[in-house]
Amino acid sequence: MFKNWLTKEKENSYYPEGVKHFVLGNNINYKPSNKQSEIYFGCGCFWGAEKGFWKLPGVITTAVGYAGGDNENPTYRQVCSGNTNHAEVVRVVWEKSEIDISDLLKMFWECHDPTQGNRQGNDCGSQYRSAIFTNNKEHLEIAFKSLNAYQNLLTQEKFGSITTEVSSNQTFYFAEEYHQQYLAKPGSRPYCSAMPTNISLQNFPGSDYKLSTSIWENFNWEENHCVLRSSNDPIKK
Repeated sequence: MFKNWLTKEKENSYYPEGVKHFVLGNNINYKPSNKQSEIYFGCGCFWGAEKGFWKLPGVITTAVGYAGGDNENPTYRQVCSGNTNHAEVVRVVWEKSEIDISDLLKMFWECHDPTQGNRQGNDCGSQYRSAIFTNNKEHLEIAFKSLNAYQNLLTQEKFGSITTEVSSNQTFYFAEEYHQQYLAKPGSRPYCSAMPTNISLQNFPGSDYKLSTSIWENFNWEENHCVLRSSNDPIKK
């Protein structure tokens, strides 16, 4: 679930219909049909995280915002204080015939280090925690299955325990407009706090990958700040 509010630093105002994704062109508050779905991912600073997801084929729209906290309509400043308990998250809406939730979970686990607790890289605070927020039981179950599979892989490579928060039915609040698709906008400051483990998620119970291996070759997690160095354009199949 999400609320159509753009929260500004000094006032709350309705987030208008028709606000277009800067790269994909669809409304950022696009409501999925029964052939589509949505989920929310927290992977550290939402600027870099959002770019990773909008590049994937089959993704209809993305938006950044706040979820998992206590206050209604939080501002960026309030979230950064740590007092609201919200995480910075990316809302992802996708076409189920083109990309599977397991593909999105692959991006999620591989694009950051989910063992770092309330931080990601140099960014510290509860707003940067790793999180998956779902809207239905099926997505919740497969998220946990992917977590267990990825933990096994991390353990083999001597990483610690995954700290990712996984829960359902958290209210999502759109972040301020200047945060939306930030890295694609002229004059943006190239920044991404993610610290990928360079460990690939493999097949796991319930996985049904639809994206080919060639799609993932567009991401080199060995390269520092890989997402920043890549084009803003969606990857073509």
